[in-house]
Amino acid sequence: MSLKIKATLSLYKNLFKQTLIYGLATVFPRIISFILNPLFVCYLPDKSKMGEVSVIFAYLVFFNVVLSYGMETSFFRFYNSEDDKKNVISTSTVSLFWSSLGFLVMSLLFRNTLASWSEINVEYITYTIWILTLDALAIIPFSKLRAEKKPMKYAVIKMANVTINLLLNVFFLAFLPKIATNNPNGFLSTIYFDNFQIGYIFVSNLVASLITLLILLPNYLKIAWKFDVILWKKMMKYGLPILIAGIAFAINEHFDKIFLDWMHVPLSDIGAYSACYKIGMFMVLFRTAYTLGIEPFFFSHASNENAQQTYATITKYFVIFGSFICLFVIAFIDLLKHPLVPDSKYWDAIQVVPLIVVANFFLGIYTNLSVWYKLIDKTHIGAYISIIGALVTLALNYLLIPTMSYYGSAIATIAAYGSMMIISYKMGQKSYPIPYDFNKIFSYLGLTILFSGISFYVPYVRETYLIKILLLSLFLYFIYYSEKETLLRIIKRKAK
Repeated sequence: MSLKIKATLSLYKNLFKQTLIYGLATVFPRIISFILNPLFVCYLPDKSKMGEVSVIFAYLVFFNVVLSYGMETSFFRFYNSEDDKKNVISTSTVSLFWSSLGFLVMSLLFRNTLASWSEINVEYITYTIWILTLDALAIIPFSKLRAEKKPMKYAVIKMANVTINLLLNVFFLAFLPKIATNNPNGFLSTIYFDNFQIGYIFVSNLVASLITLLILLPNYLKIAWKFDVILWKKMMKYGLPILIAGIAFAINEHFDKIFLDWMHVPLSDIGAYSACYKIGMFMVLFRTAYTLGIEPFFFSHASNENAQQTYATITKYFVIFGSFICLFVIAFIDLLKHPLVPDSKYWDAIQVVPLIVVANFFLGIYTNLSVWYKLIDKTHIGAYISIIGALVTLALNYLLIPTMSYYGSAIATIAAYGSMMIISYKMGQKSYPIPYDFNKIFSYLGLTILFSGISFYVPYVRETYLIKILLLSLFLYFIYYSEKETLLRIIKRKAK
């Protein structure tokens, strides 16, 4: 075996290892998210409370992006390019520390105004402000772990965070009411309040975020607290387009719940939509795990001679695995809904799930295609593309929600991500040509959408699981037939 082939195999092995560990750190929180979804469905008083929680979480995600202002991606970029890595760590940490502290003070001062404007309970606003601040302070310590290739430590801390969150939610929602009823004079009864389920959800998040920051606190104690203004300006210049792209992404990903609320869709409908939306998170799980592993990889291997071919190959196999996940989830939605959304009152929104799954698949492909503008330091292009997607999202939500409610939001999501995917591909091939195997990628994508549509929207097929299994088998055979030469080469290599 030639040195070049060995180097390539080693490269893929390293990528797989990082993706696997980061994937674990992402899969576990998503599994917890799947557990929390039925927990909320079962223990929140009604669908409107689920809608209220979903709207607040949407605001939380949006402001998470604002408070990071692109510094996470900028950190990776300059950590790999600057000789003085400690200076990068210190400057980015100091920047986020003071901006987070400023946000905390200002938001607490004006929390009543924020509550009045958003029509959200001021107590929930207060919890959200603290959660946002604590999470922002953890950004650089987590990024440092990834940059220093400490995926296990990263994964353990992330998993501890969501485990604490889960256990507290289970305790507050499922056990505390029973304990208070059975022992009204006990100590735990003093922390029980009637009709405070939403408050307990945010208390659980707050405690988990606080414990996580305490674990990461040594990172703040070890740095020199040096602030390099020149470096910071360069980081901000690189990161601000990422911020714009992040805001646009947050609009595409979560703003639908806020928009539905603004357009006076009943909170009960928003609750049903949000609960069923979770079924589509299998694709989000795969995409997020992949992104965590691939982003540092893209930057660290950009100078390799065969970088473009490597990116093309990775994208093709992303589409293969993503296509199978997409088809599997859509084919078996009616089985998955029972454990994930265990209340039939929510199932009137199940029709949006195929659109959400395919939309997130498009977003995953876009993530692959977006590598070109990051590598040539033109992150503003990513911002422009994301803005286009956000405009599509806002426009279609505005036009479709009055007549189609949350179904219009699902259509807007798939249209936004589809347009971003196409635009990025077209622009990328002009500025940083990558030899994608477009014929195979298009074939896999097209076949997935066709089979998914048949398995869900054709009534007889939807009720007949034997046909769905046959469709999955036919898809796998098509993959094997198309990739047979590559698979045989891998088998022969292992045999040697």
